Amino acid sequence: MTKILGHHHTSMLTKNAAQNMQFYTGVLGLRLVKKTVNQDSPDMYHLFYGDEIGSPGTELTFFEMPMAGHTQPGTNAINLIGLLVPSYNSLQYWEQRLTEMNINHGAITTYHGYDALQFQDPDGLNIVLLSNEGLSIPEHWRYWAESSVVEEHHILGMGPIGISVRNLNATAELLQDTFGYVEKASSESTVILQAIEGEQWGEIVLTEQDGTRERAGKGSVHHLAIRVANEQELAHWNNIIRNLGYSTTGVVERFYFTSVYFRDRNNIMFELATDGPGFMVDSDITELGKYLDLPPFLEARRAEIEAVLSPL
Repeated sequence: MTKILGHHHTSMLTKNAAQNMQFYTGVLGLRLVKKTVNQDSPDMYHLFYGDEIGSPGTELTFFEMPMAGHTQPGTNAINLIGLLVPSYNSLQYWEQRLTEMNINHGAITTYHGYDALQFQDPDGLNIVLLSNEGLSIPEHWRYWAESSVVEEHHILGMGPIGISVRNLNATAELLQDTFGYVEKASSESTVILQAIEGEQWGEIVLTEQDGTRERAGKGSVHHLAIRVANEQELAHWNNIIRNLGYSTTGVVERFYFTSVYFRDRNNIMFELATDGPGFMVDSDITELGKYLDLPPFLEARRAEIEAVLSPL
């Protein structure tokens, strides 16, 4: 049976790749698992962070856009990235760590029933750390032993993703009726859906919000990618989405995974992405993220590409 397996990754915009890398590796303790370029516009970096090997569900990715302005907040946007930590004690650890590193943050509070700690990255991206105490994580997620954060409190992977939309039912019905998400809770203006029932690591929090559409800038979220098992299932999903009247990119080979992109009725960009082959297809595990890796079709342009990128 074709089934969505949870989150695959999220992709965001950053104004400064060097600052971004310092924050996500030096502050959050994630591993830079792939330093590459936007395959559709190879004059910009595309950085991937995650666990030891960038396992699906742990990946945060960023496109560098040095000319990006400030995000103008609004609706019809992915506006909150949830990251899971092992326990409530972990939130206390992170509260102290962020304070010591002069990162502004809120007090420990709750987010839809989970103990939570909210802050922003240097570009203004909204992030919430959520306690995963008493809940499971995917078996394939792997701690990176060289992280600056101890394993007891390290970031496990992605948790609930917050999305604001003008038409709540349009996105909720797509996720439930087409992709099989299960409703965890709802109110007049919010629906919480889970890809895997009972699991925080596949959650999407939809909130109805009127007003103008978000104007993208630094710190905005370009898309949410959700997991499919393989290319056969991806092609099947592409046909289903098109038969519902949505326009898709068709199946796109990204070398590290294969994807289909489309926008829903609220203009939210979703990607469906396969688990494999993964980031070690062109790197040894000890060398992940150390060098600029290019997919084979761009390798002949390496000198040209490297000439326009600022060294990291």
